[in-house]
This record gives sequence, structure tokens and C-alpha cells, in this order.
Amino acid sequence: MPNPSLLILPGDGIGPEVMAEVRKVIDWFDSNKNVSFEVTEDLVGGCAYDAHGAPISDETMELAQSVDAVLLGAVGGPKYDVLDFSLKPERGLLRLRKEMDLFANLRPAQCFDALADFSSLKRDVVAGLDIMIVRELTSGIYFGEPRGITDDNEGGRVGVNTQRYTTAEIRRVARAAFDLARKRGNKLCSMEKANVMESGVLWREEVTWVHENEYSDVELTHMYADAGAMQLVRWPKQFDVIVTDNLFGDLLSDAAAMLTGSLGMLPSASLGAPMDNGRPKALYEPVHGSAPDIAGQDRANPIACILSFAMALRYSFDMGQHADLVEGAVEAVLAQGIRTADLLGDEGSDPVSTAEMGDAVIAAMGEA
Repeated sequence: MPNPSLLILPGDGIGPEVMAEVRKVIDWFDSNKNVSFEVTEDLVGGCAYDAHGAPISDETMELAQSVDAVLLGAVGGPKYDVLDFSLKPERGLLRLRKEMDLFANLRPAQCFDALADFSSLKRDVVAGLDIMIVRELTSGIYFGEPRGITDDNEGGRVGVNTQRYTTAEIRRVARAAFDLARKRGNKLCSMEKANVMESGVLWREEVTWVHENEYSDVELTHMYADAGAMQLVRWPKQFDVIVTDNLFGDLLSDAAAMLTGSLGMLPSASLGAPMDNGRPKALYEPVHGSAPDIAGQDRANPIACILSFAMALRYSFDMGQHADLVEGAVEAVLAQGIRTADLLGDEGSDPVSTAEMGDAVIAAMGEA
């Protein structure tokens, strides 16, 4: 069997710095576990625009379609704010998601015990938190037509975005969420706005159909998305897996991310249909942005990007034990009190650099 293939797209801002620490982890597996990857590196985002005049080139897109998994750092920066909407760095990421048909976005929110006091919520609310939000990623209001800004013939303008879902789109992301629930706590909560939106009524009906016909062994509940947001900050540990649409998933997953104390800690996976080799189309990326204010300063937290690679090990390469090794090393490092600047809070200790945090994770892997 050929080595699994991985396309690395460091992107902009702190993306190249955090991705350099992932490369250390990849090299460690090659040297210590005889696990090798065929790694290719290319451009996405603002750096791709600088090089090719587009946020992702057709050649890079073709490469992304051919590999087993894509690992992305971050895109964007103030330098590109003046660009037309179609050329902004974020359009490169959206093109990857859309053309690879990555319909299921997995956003874990896990609070490591060593960071429970770092959350803005009380320790007893977040300690031990481990939930997964499954967000539909290729449809809904971000892609529905008609869309745009037009004149209203009365001297003003009208902005239109269309919330649109089909039976097939809802059922496939629901199945992905039910499958995850079976492997975790066997509980799934579906969130929408069926009280005011017809798309929400359809969402609830179709998720219910999938439950009754294919996953009746999983406990299913329904909740309005606004009530879900409130419950996430009231008592998040009531949830195991949450499935929701593109817009609500965007909002709820960011709210859940901050329960853990730092966006710099959280990975994500975007999965599509299986390829010929049985592996899903997949893109992995940290939740945080490009953080241009600290780019190039060796201050960024690489843990989210490292944990994104751990998700790739788990979901693309069926290497669950290796994923456990990486995640356990991260937990061990945090338990030792090793912190980048974003994790210090009011503590008086000195932060470690991006590279030093990566080295600490590598050391912990070797000691496991």
C-alpha cells in the first residue's frame, strides 16, 4: 500500500508557524513509529492571491481533490481587505469546502482539566467538557440562491441571502452525526428554528426520519438553536453530539469553542463522501484565524493545528491509537503548566514560544 497522502496549505498570518510544528509531529511518526506520509505543500488564501491572482489556483484545487487529506493553517489578513469579495482569501477555503463537497464539519469542544479555570465560565460548568458539534457545511444560507445586493427602486438597497436545504443534504449530515453519536455517548441533539423557518421544519422532519428508519438506537432530541445557545453557556455537559445547519453551526460552534478558554486550542474536520480507497474527502484546520497581529513573532499557539492533524489520523487514516498519543501528549504538556501566551491569563509565569510548545508536545509523545 502506498503511504497516505497529505496536502499541507499553511496559508497566511500564523498559519506557516503553527504548521511548522505539525511537520515536527509528522516527522516524529516517521522516525519513531514507522508511519510515513507523502506530504505536498502549496498555497491558499492571501499568499495564493499574491502568487497567482486568486485565493486558490486551479492546480492546487486539483491536487486537493487527489490526496487523502488536506491540512490547512489559516487564511486572511488586513492587507487583503480591499480586494473584491470574490478574491478575498476566505474564498479559497470556501472553494475547497464546496468543490470537495465537504458537507460535515466536525467541531469538538473539549476542556482539558488543566485549563478548566481559564474558561470564562465556572470550573464545575466546563471541567470535563467533551462535546462535538456537527455543522452542515456546503448548503444553507451561505450558498443558497438568490443572493446579492440590489436597488429597491426607492433610493435604498436590499441585501438578500437564501436559506435553502434539500432532503438529501439534511439526511447525509444527519447520518454523519448519528454515526459519531454511536461511537460516543449515543446521544444526538438536533438544533434548528422550526418555530419560525420552513427550512427548520424540513430539517426537523428529515432528521427525525433518519432517526426512526436508521438510528432508532440513538437518543435523539430537538432544540431551537437560540435555546441551544443559551443551554451551551448554562450547562454544556448536557450535550454529547449536536447537529445543526450551516449558519447556526457557525455561531454555536464558536460559542462552544470559548467554553474551553481559547480558540487556539480547538481543531476541526470537514468530511465528505468516501473516495475509491474508502477514505472520506477531508480537510482539517484549526478553528482560530490568521492572527496577523502576532504573525512572525513565534507567539502563536500551535495546539489547535496539532490536534487537527490528530483528527486526520483518526478520521482519514484509521490511526486511532496514534491520534490518542498526540492528544494525550497535549494534555500532558498542559498539565505540566507549559503555556503559550494565549493560555497564561493572569498567571505570572513566562510563556513558551510556538516552537517550544511544539517541542514539548514531541517530548511528551516520546515519553508516553
